[in-house]
Amino acid sequence: MADFTLENLKTAGVGFKKNYQQGFNSFAAMWGQVASEVPSTTGSNEYGWLGEFPGMREWIGERVIRQLGTHDYRIKNRKFELTVGFKLDDLADDNLGIYAPRMTGMGEAVARHPDELIFETLELGFESACYDGQNFFDTDHPVLDKEGEEQSKSNFFDGAGPAWYLMDTSRALKPLVRQVRQAPEFNALTDTSSERVFMLDEVIYGAKSRENAGYGFWQMAFASKKELTPDNFAEAYTAMTSQEGDYGRKLALKPNVLLVPNTLEDTANILMSVEKFENNKPNPHRNKCKVVVCPWLSTG
Repeated sequence: MADFTLENLKTAGVGFKKNYQQGFNSFAAMWGQVASEVPSTTGSNEYGWLGEFPGMREWIGERVIRQLGTHDYRIKNRKFELTVGFKLDDLADDNLGIYAPRMTGMGEAVARHPDELIFETLELGFESACYDGQNFFDTDHPVLDKEGEEQSKSNFFDGAGPAWYLMDTSRALKPLVRQVRQAPEFNALTDTSSERVFMLDEVIYGAKSRENAGYGFWQMAFASKKELTPDNFAEAYTAMTSQEGDYGRKLALKPNVLLVPNTLEDTANILMSVEKFENNKPNPHRNKCKVVVCPWLSTG
């Protein structure tokens, strides 16, 4: 390949951007199965409204004004980047065409990042607070009963195994939030008159985004570290479907996703598919949930 000029650097950049986009488009992201995308126009979004609305009542006499709780929960956007630099001599001598696949891999890595962010946030839910100030997965979330008295409710069963999760993803807001201030964007620094290219004989290609992940309603997710058995599944399923909002409001939750790490894939698929167990006992859990196997989840 001839020495690079501004013109053929532009041409190479067009090709690299195409390679990047091919890689980006080839990745089948999973985050959308458990998280809602929320746009952001500032440095952070406030979610103080989570958990505030107790539901409708029959209007008899005057309105009943319920003093809604105020929650100081916000998700601050973070900036992410992936940048690669190529020496001009290496590009000029690239007889094997190794740089195009590298740019395809870069696109795949950028597309993969929201999955990594969302499922990292999910696992941090055992130690990170949601809107009510408690860890997202906790045993003592404060909920008001019908008399307005605070009660503790749980969306977590502890145990010795890898965590598995039940989720209701049918609502307008899924259990997790992907907050996007700036979607991933591909850029290049290839101007031959720029100081960096002149001094280092190097061109740079990169992508950046501004986003973050956080938590929606804790009631819409339930985590268990107990062994994934029919009885333990039934216990978690019943606990989740029995959750109530403030003032005893029925939430009518119905878990539709069973999220598991790779090590529980076969167990989960059997539990959700077989008509009868080995003892010829009918399986009451068949087809209750869609099994989602996530490679990002911890297996130990």
